[in-house]
Amino acid sequence: MQGDQTKSSRWLWLGGIAFTFVIALLGLGLSTLPIFDRVGQLACAILIAVMYRQVAGYPEAIRPGIQFSAKKLLRYAIILFGLKLNINVILHQGLWLLVRDTGTIVFAMAATVLIAKLFKADRSLSFLLGIGTGVCGAAAIAAVSPILQAKEEDTAIGAGIIALMGTVFAILYTIIRPFVSLSAINYGIWSGVSLHEIAHVALAAAPAGQNALAIALLAKLGRVFLLVPLSFILMAWMKHKGKTEQTDAKIEFPWFLIGFILMSLIGSYVIGKSIILPASVMNDIANVTTFVLTMAMVGLGLNVSFKDLRTKALRPLIAMTITSVLLSTITFFTV
Repeated sequence: MQGDQTKSSRWLWLGGIAFTFVIALLGLGLSTLPIFDRVGQLACAILIAVMYRQVAGYPEAIRPGIQFSAKKLLRYAIILFGLKLNINVILHQGLWLLVRDTGTIVFAMAATVLIAKLFKADRSLSFLLGIGTGVCGAAAIAAVSPILQAKEEDTAIGAGIIALMGTVFAILYTIIRPFVSLSAINYGIWSGVSLHEIAHVALAAAPAGQNALAIALLAKLGRVFLLVPLSFILMAWMKHKGKTEQTDAKIEFPWFLIGFILMSLIGSYVIGKSIILPASVMNDIANVTTFVLTMAMVGLGLNVSFKDLRTKALRPLIAMTITSVLLSTITFFTV
């Protein structure tokens, strides 16, 4: 009898993972269609998951598998994401960009929080959006959420907002590019220092040429690199906050960030030197990483309720948008 229950639980667990896989696959398919291809598979999958929740409710029977995708797969995706970060390039060619990147992160976090306070917006969601705006979009939000003990719903809403608004800004950059008085290199720096995610930077910078794209990605990878020290700073802050508030809440050490660093080191100093992998294989790994992150976001998206979305998301969205406009404007005039 107990064996049957265990077997049934295992199948339900697998069913939950399969459910997030199917929704992620639908999101990938939707992202190939016109208009939606500008948004990306991450936002498309979150949209499908959110709509499913409103129509059919949360699939409680397969919750364990969905939660596995939302929590465990999320961490695995962050670890794999480390392969995109070439530490060697940043340390040898992009140190001066790190100063600008640091300024971007500090400004985005501070401005979003201050504007959110002015609009009386939800502080937790606004803080996540500030981090996403300053660092690297949904991936940064996903990485810091366990440290900040953020609600899964806030993580999903934040990731969805950042993916959508980042796409809007990237498209606007491509539209105004012919009309701005910037060289290709400076336009690339502007894109890399101010836009939200790596995909958004690539989308905006590619039309300006390979040199613009290269410097844009270098600037952006500096912000990804700074995710690591930022995460440890946030962890120390949360521990201090817990002491001052005299709570018993324990801050989980973000072991997945150690994996992120190790994968960054492997990608920077092992692959291409000791181990030679074809570009097609590296591209496949990047695609798998994005898909795993998409599955995780499906699990988070299922926690989103439109009622809460209306009451919680509008003001943080406004705060984040104002911050993004200010960030784009300031970096444009200081490039």
